Amino acid sequence: MLSSSTLLKINFATNQTLEIKSLLKDTKGMLSAKYISWLQNKYNVTLDELLTNLLSFAADFSVAPISNFHVGAIVVGGSGNLYFGANLEFKNQALSLVLHGEQSAISNAWLHGESSISKLAINAAPCGYCRQFINELACAQNVDILLNGKVLNFKQFLPMSFGPKDLGNNLGLLSSVNNLELSLKPKEISLTFFEQVSSSYAPYSKNLASCEIRTFDGQVFYGRYAENAAYSPSLSPLQAAISQLVLSGREFIKKEIEMVTLVEMANIENQLNVTKAVLKSYDFEVPFTYILLTDNI
Repeated sequence: MLSSSTLLKINFATNQTLEIKSLLKDTKGMLSAKYISWLQNKYNVTLDELLTNLLSFAADFSVAPISNFHVGAIVVGGSGNLYFGANLEFKNQALSLVLHGEQSAISNAWLHGESSISKLAINAAPCGYCRQFINELACAQNVDILLNGKVLNFKQFLPMSFGPKDLGNNLGLLSSVNNLELSLKPKEISLTFFEQVSSSYAPYSKNLASCEIRTFDGQVFYGRYAENAAYSPSLSPLQAAISQLVLSGREFIKKEIEMVTLVEMANIENQLNVTKAVLKSYDFEVPFTYILLTDNI
């Protein structure tokens, strides 16, 4: 089904623009359903019209030193909240390490506790990689894509798809049920960090993994490992954590970063090398801690 949304241009006042940008940074790229309803009423626009006009705010978070192509994406969560995302590139590293805008927005919604999404708005057509990533969602068949003022169901973007069920996985990303759980916490990490590890999505390798970025002023940012049935589009936890930091209006630079910590499962670990590769793309020696969880923690 295809529907159209008029490409209405909203002329946000300067103070309104500054308010939106400030709210996004304070909430790590989230606008509440209540605030969205208020904006709709104030400017007399539909949700799709508002989403289209907010995409430039999402693209402002893009870090694209290689392509100079700035992708903005916004997810509508089941709660009605909006979650922003943008692409993230790393100099002098394999292009496969790039975090795509759609991945950023979906990961953002997931980290904020959403268990479903209804719509994804983007400022450029999703690449095949992103279509496969979206297809991992438990709610994928019910997701609509808003692109250039038109709304299409996600199924139209990926016919004859390969997904979780083809590998015997009946859950999917954002599912409220996780078949993998950890019951014991190592002393080296906080309860919050442990919960992030436990909430990661690794139905294929079983390697629960999460990354924590701690800044010198005490702020903490998390990313979770999110596997994909096609394997390659899987999202590594460090990229997700850096995206959260960027969505807060911060930079991954020496004067900001106190420590980066990666936690994953012993004997089935698979995230250390990709984490080191990403950290190596920065122009300073990133303080790094690596912790393996074992059966006898």
